Amino acid sequence: MAASCSFRSVVRAPPLSRSLARSAVRCRRAATPGAGGAASTSKLVVEVKERLAREHPGLPTGRNGRDDDDMILWFLKDRKFSVDEAVSKLTKAIKWRQDFGVSELSEESVKGLYQTGKAYVHDSLDIDGRPVLVVIAAKHFPSTQDPVENEKLCAYLVEKAINRLPSGEENILGIFDLRGFRVENGDLQFLKFLIDVFYYYYPKQLGQVLFVDAPFVFQPMWQVVKPLLRSYASLVRFCDSETVRKEYFTEETVPPDFHC
Repeated sequence: MAASCSFRSVVRAPPLSRSLARSAVRCRRAATPGAGGAASTSKLVVEVKERLAREHPGLPTGRNGRDDDDMILWFLKDRKFSVDEAVSKLTKAIKWRQDFGVSELSEESVKGLYQTGKAYVHDSLDIDGRPVLVVIAAKHFPSTQDPVENEKLCAYLVEKAINRLPSGEENILGIFDLRGFRVENGDLQFLKFLIDVFYYYYPKQLGQVLFVDAPFVFQPMWQVVKPLLRSYASLVRFCDSETVRKEYFTEETVPPDFHC
C-alpha cells in the first residue's frame, strides 16, 4: 500500500502556484543594470563581446557564439549584469555547445531513444504560451540505455523547445510524468546532467517544472536532488494529472499522455 501513495502527501513546502511562477518570471524580465537603461546595457554587451574575442578567440562566432548579442544579453541578465561572471559562464556554455555538438543534433541522430516516447516536445504550447517538454519517467531505463545517448536526446529536446519560443516568451514548461515510476527508473547521473544543462547552458529558460503523480518511492531521489537544484527548487510543483489538464492546457491542447 505504501508504494502506491502519492509522494505529494509528504511534501511539506507548499507548491509554487502558476501565478506566482509567472510573477517571478516577470520580475526577472524587468531587471535592468541600473539608471543607464538600454544604453548602459548595450555597453555591457559590447564589453562582454570584446572580452570574449580577446580572451577566447577560439570560440565559434555566429548564432550561440561569442558575438551573439542576444545570447550575451541573456547571460548578462542571468549574472545580474556582472561582466566578469557573464564572461565566465558564457565561455563554459559556448565550449559545451561546441564540444557536445549541439548544433549537429537532429531527430535522426537521436532516433533510437526518441522512438521510445520517453521524452518529447509537445505540439501545442501551454495556456501561458510556453513550449512544453514532457518526460515519461517510467520509460527511462538507465541500466539498459546508453547514458551518452540520453544526454544527446535531452540536449536535442531542450534546443527544440527553446527554438519554439514565441516572440516575447522566454521560458519553457517541463513536465515529469512520474506515474508508474519505479526504483529501476531512477537515474541520479542523468538528473545531475539535466540540472547542469539548465543552470549553466540555458539559464533561466526553465519557467516551471511539474512533478506529476509522484509515488512514494520517488521520495529518496527527491531528497538527494532537491539541494542540487539550488534556486531552481522553487520552480518545482508537485501536482496530479488533473491539475495539468485543468490549469496548464485546454481540452484541445493537453498532451496525449494526460488525456482523461
